[in-house]
Amino acid sequence: MSLALLVGACGSSPNLQPPRELEPIDEPMRIDTVWSGQAGRGAGEQSLQLPVRHHEETAYAADYQGYVKAFAVDSGKTVWERQTGLELATGAVHANGRLYFGTRQGEVVALSAEDGRELWRSELSSEVIARPAVADGTLVARTNDGKVFALEAASGLRRWVYDRDVPALTLRGNSAPIIVNDLVIAGSDNGRLTALVLDNGSVFWETPISHPSGKTELERMIDIDAEPVVVDEMVYAVTYQGRLAAVDIRSGRVQWTREMSSYTGMVADDQRIYLTDSEGQILALNRRNGSTLWRQDKLQRRNPTRPRLEGPYLVVADYDGYLHWLLRESGRMEGRARLNAGAYLFTDESDDYEHVFRKENNVLARPLVVGERVIAVDRHGFLAAFRRAE
Repeated sequence: MSLALLVGACGSSPNLQPPRELEPIDEPMRIDTVWSGQAGRGAGEQSLQLPVRHHEETAYAADYQGYVKAFAVDSGKTVWERQTGLELATGAVHANGRLYFGTRQGEVVALSAEDGRELWRSELSSEVIARPAVADGTLVARTNDGKVFALEAASGLRRWVYDRDVPALTLRGNSAPIIVNDLVIAGSDNGRLTALVLDNGSVFWETPISHPSGKTELERMIDIDAEPVVVDEMVYAVTYQGRLAAVDIRSGRVQWTREMSSYTGMVADDQRIYLTDSEGQILALNRRNGSTLWRQDKLQRRNPTRPRLEGPYLVVADYDGYLHWLLRESGRMEGRARLNAGAYLFTDESDDYEHVFRKENNVLARPLVVGERVIAVDRHGFLAAFRRAE
């Protein structure tokens, strides 16, 4: 049994420092609020990412108490809502008219995307806090005890299980599996990246991204909690307190590595990888060799989310409900908007930074981009859509 460690807004440093204060932006780009609303209770005080996801013109939000809401992307108007009674632990995954969720009870559940009716549920070995992946009629889910399950997407019947031991001490989070062609790419808490054959779960290759070092269990943590990213035939994976690596997807051979620590994740375009590191810095790296192209440190210890591409910009959200627009070319801050400004549920006046910042770690999941809309949800279920003013 592993012990999960929560890494909060102030990072992993034992000498806790407050988040960096935001600096004014010279001639900021105007960001308009298109609509706002509520979608249940969000993550509450749970350490869960419950991102909003969409299919075509409908988006889906869920809370930790089992409430699911479908709403129109353009207007925010409710299409349907349902209370499932489940302890949901992931955002929705849409495929073939179904919504798939992982639960804290160790289940995967399928709902109808049309009205939220439960279609099936399948019991796994432990809680599912990383979103499942679906392709070619197969659903793949990773459980908190290190196993990877493949289920029939239409029925929930089990196809195969891959078992991997987890270290005694891990971060509170799991890397979501991804399906690329006929392979399942899964990161583990021991710093290894594994490619499994989608059809039968056999190991196609396994590659260590990082190796543990240090004297204590805390220093030796090298979890892969960030979702791997695939561009062309290359897989990019990063560990906590370890390395970022580019791995050939067909052979498992490491093409390059560099020291890096991240548990949040990254996104890529044709030329660059954009990554949020464990200190809250946003970096752009050359996709060919991993060299740093720019580094933005103005969000240090603000717990920024994994970046999202939005036209020529990156969008990240932070612990205090701010969304930030950065130029992809240079990393320069161009715009800022706040989600649910001044409407926090917590009013604790304590000077204990750890206590206060964990409670007000407002946006946990990266924003959703649909066309010109950027949609974000805070940990209390408040939703808003933003748009750059022309």
